[in-house]
Amino acid sequence: MQGYQLTFFTRQDRRHGREPLGEWLLKFAKSHGAAGGTLVGGAEGFDHAGLFHSAHFFELADQPMAVTVSVDEAACQGLLAALAQEDIDLSYVKVPIEYGRIGKGVK
Repeated sequence: MQGYQLTFFTRQDRRHGREPLGEWLLKFAKSHGAAGGTLVGGAEGFDHAGLFHSAHFFELADQPMAVTVSVDEAACQGLLAALAQEDIDLSYVKVPIEYGRIGKGVK
């Protein structure tokens, strides 16, 4: 299938309502048609303002997080439109991809 890989960048300490933003975003993407997604914690990173964030032994709250999802064209448009209506501020990358499933167990 043809579609997009969307990767959203945040930090572990950010929240949307009562839920960590990364976890909320993964669920939100699934509910808006994402074919698959992953939440990954990073060791270090820097944000749009050039500020560095890292997972220190004593301070894990500043740990960079990335949520990556695979979406088709319609789901991509719907997800980005829905996110634009939310009270959040996220950086993201959108990359054209081919995705699918492979192996003997695929049905």
